[in-house]
Amino acid sequence: MAMQDYTIANLFDLNETIAADLFKGVQYPWEVLPKISEFIVQLGQTLPADRFEKRGENIWIAKSAHIFDSAYIAGPCIIDEDAELRQCAFIRGNAIVGRGCVVGNSCELKNVVLFNKCEVPHYNYVGDSVLGFHAHMGAGSITSNIKSDRTNVVIHEGSENMPTGLRKMGAMLGDWTEIGCNSVLNPGTIIGRHTNVYPLSMVRGCVPAEHIFKDKDHIVAKH
Repeated sequence: MAMQDYTIANLFDLNETIAADLFKGVQYPWEVLPKISEFIVQLGQTLPADRFEKRGENIWIAKSAHIFDSAYIAGPCIIDEDAELRQCAFIRGNAIVGRGCVVGNSCELKNVVLFNKCEVPHYNYVGDSVLGFHAHMGAGSITSNIKSDRTNVVIHEGSENMPTGLRKMGAMLGDWTEIGCNSVLNPGTIIGRHTNVYPLSMVRGCVPAEHIFKDKDHIVAKH
């Protein structure tokens, strides 16, 4: 596999996000992370008033979304139609939550794009990340978004190393990715479409599409 396998085109169906224009003109998904905040403010001002309402500063929520009373939402933020924010969900800002998404009990989001039908339903932390269409994070799985030495994140794929220029970057999960419970996705993790990660995994670097990650030495193709 090569870094070219982890471009936006190879990871995501841009028809499945309200934020498709955010990804225009860039090749790799982590390039959009510094642009999310400004994009939300621009897009929010164009959303139709018959389907979205503005609540607070730079917060737009679809009228069909289901927001529990105990959820906390800070702007800039867009919650798309039929999304569900459950008890004590914590949106720290710079978040785009796609149509039909689930953000569950005690989950925290910060500087993220969740494509449509994405699920982060139980005790998840997702920061500085992009999660594709129908991506699912098992209970307790998290994206770690900053290195312990606080240096910029570098993407590792085999012998290739690609600097991101970003101090904070979590994970890029392709469409239909399944992350097992209590897994940790280290800074700069990229996982291809339709790939499954075993529970209790510690993932670093790139995992190709259509594979099963059992551990770093056992990544097998699906049959």
